Amino acid sequence: MVNGRVRILFKGKRVTLYRPRRVGMRRRRSVRGCICGPDLSVIMLRVVKQGDKDIDKVTNVDKPNRLGRKRASKIRKTFDLDKKLDDVRKYVIHRKIEKTIKDAEGNDKERVYYKAPKIQRLITEKRIRRKKAIKNERVNRWKTTKEQKQKYEKLISQFVKEKKAAQKAEKEAADQAKAAKTTE
Repeated sequence: MVNGRVRILFKGKRVTLYRPRRVGMRRRRSVRGCICGPDLSVIMLRVVKQGDKDIDKVTNVDKPNRLGRKRASKIRKTFDLDKKLDDVRKYVIHRKIEKTIKDAEGNDKERVYYKAPKIQRLITEKRIRRKKAIKNERVNRWKTTKEQKQKYEKLISQFVKEKKAAQKAEKEAADQAKAAKTTE
């Protein structure tokens, strides 16, 4: 109950301003009191209950929703759409923008175009194709790696065999030379 900022010691319970990382953790945070004063420049309010009289430009004005939902599942939920049958792209809120542009001759020209948000998490045919291609590529990489590993192991085993044969031939040659020396 203060009109300025105070430093409060927050304890274990989770509050909007404080999230304890461990059990029993405490932290001092700088917080503004709940009493309004002349130092405030903006107050965020929400009308919870409408009274008898209208507040000018607040409760007597109907403001359309400028920005609609962006995520595909939220759009479906808002308009109660079926996932398989309805196309989400038709239900995105488009904003009309009118601009006056001067053309090459210097005349004012009205230009009207529409803006809409990019739908997030939208699964289209293109996305399905891309996902399939990525999966196929991953499988192909795995197969080629397996084949290369088999080739490598075959090469190594052949190299080991040749090395053993060379060592055996060398040993036999050394034994023959030793035997020839002892007979002399």
